[in-house]
Amino acid sequence: MENIHFPLMPERTKKPRTNGVVMVMDKGLSIREAEDFISVCGDLTDFVKLGFGTSVVTPNVKEKIKIYQEANIKVYVGGTLFEAFLIRKMEKEYRQFIDNLGLDTIEISDGSMRIEHAKKCKIIQTYSKDYTVLSEVGAKEAGILIAPARWTEMMETELAAGAFMVIAEARESGTAGIYRPSGKAHSLLINMILSKIDIEQILWEAPQKSQQAWFIQHFGANVNLGNIPPSEVIPLETLRLGLRGDTFFRFLPDKCKKYKLE
Repeated sequence: MENIHFPLMPERTKKPRTNGVVMVMDKGLSIREAEDFISVCGDLTDFVKLGFGTSVVTPNVKEKIKIYQEANIKVYVGGTLFEAFLIRKMEKEYRQFIDNLGLDTIEISDGSMRIEHAKKCKIIQTYSKDYTVLSEVGAKEAGILIAPARWTEMMETELAAGAFMVIAEARESGTAGIYRPSGKAHSLLINMILSKIDIEQILWEAPQKSQQAWFIQHFGANVNLGNIPPSEVIPLETLRLGLRGDTFFRFLPDKCKKYKLE
């Protein structure tokens, strides 16, 4: 949807796609805000997550979901809400809830409560028969550490259980999971994950601009990124295309590097 195409810009994938994916976090947009969002960002957005439990308290949520779906955007409720149903032993009610909303995509996570991994995989296997399943790996609490080998093992088994894609947890603040408490990327962990898992099968949560730029610098314009605020989708696209200072030289040939500011 570029207004002009510069030479030496990376080729961006088009919807429907499995790389270059954008997942947006909707924390309670109104109907009008959702319509406005679609008018400028619909072609750039693949998934909208109705964050945590906001779908329970947002007015006119079914109407808003329909607006997103008509723009060919898959919508799902946050994994924290799945866990809220699960801990209350209300799995049947969870399915009824998402079916009533007209959703065909769900997130299975264990970021807020402990779920035996074998049970989580069984849940993924069951739901994947009827829904597109995104499974989330990683804890929301900054103090909970998961060994890199365990991350890759969980991602591998959850994909094998039927997950369409695995989400690398970062929390909405971007200070847990694949990031240090400072917000900097945990590069050792990320590289360990990528030694075992195809990058197209991973959706990296990256709510902060610096995190988005880091992934684009390291893995190119079509890396999958999630937890993007609605107001940051257009700015993210400029990062992907090298039209912002953070990635300005990423896609230019070496002969242009002599113009870098020192």
